[in-house]
Amino acid sequence: MSAALLVILLNRSADTDPHISYALAMTTPTPAGWFADPLGRHEMRYYDGQQWTEHVSSHGKQAIDPPIGQSHVPTVQRAPEKVVGDVARAGQAGTAAFQGGGSLFTEPVLVVNQKAKLIEISNEYAIFDQNARQLGAVREVGQGTLKKAVRLLSSYDQYLTHKLQVVDMTGQPVLALTRPAKLVKSRIIVQDAAGNEIGQIVQQNAFGKIRFSMESGGQVHGSINAENWRAWNFSIRDHADVEIARITKTWEGLAKTMFTTADNYVVQIHRPLEEPLRSLVVAAALSVDTALKQDSRGLG
Repeated sequence: MSAALLVILLNRSADTDPHISYALAMTTPTPAGWFADPLGRHEMRYYDGQQWTEHVSSHGKQAIDPPIGQSHVPTVQRAPEKVVGDVARAGQAGTAAFQGGGSLFTEPVLVVNQKAKLIEISNEYAIFDQNARQLGAVREVGQGTLKKAVRLLSSYDQYLTHKLQVVDMTGQPVLALTRPAKLVKSRIIVQDAAGNEIGQIVQQNAFGKIRFSMESGGQVHGSINAENWRAWNFSIRDHADVEIARITKTWEGLAKTMFTTADNYVVQIHRPLEEPLRSLVVAAALSVDTALKQDSRGLG
């Protein structure tokens, strides 16, 4: 990628999509700074004002890694009719509540498919619209060899820090999600591609039906509420306790559910949302499994 063509669009005005975090342009210079690694190998990579450099950072530790190679966009080999079937199984909101805009942040229905793995070494999700067109993906970044070994050999991984990037189909990050290490309760820190915090998703209770609050700027903008103790389906509600979105997990069969880490679920957004609620809802929908983070081998 030629970083001389890169422009960071951080204008969050009403007529600008704040999630076009990277765009190709020839004229506008990009200031030097740390940004989400567009190659997806690390948490952050330094841009010197003209090009991406070899300087990278993950979990606050800097390292050297030349900016060579392609940006990885996770996908899954899943038949379009199965994606459409997921939407149908989710119920009423399979009928779009509003006209979609063709992006991760403007579509009323998102279908999230996790790769089926016997042992999950790295979180990877593909994100489709209701017509089975892939819009983007979620990829885990910043994992070292030791952490991968922990994931392979034990379930202790569920207590460790996890960092995810939400990317578009060009591989460019649009959101960065961090779930800090936990003992009982989880939280997700939601940032844009330049590292600016948008808000946090914070677990409110440790027992019973799990509930998260969506917070930004010292205010609670809404909540995510599990509808049963297994946290299978979630109702997402605004500050007035009106449902604005819903997460419905879909059944993939006994063998796949018991013996792999794959989760498939449908996110149904009932109306267009403003910032920061829009980013928090999308982040919540894409990270709810990581936020709960049960046994990564599918045993919990």
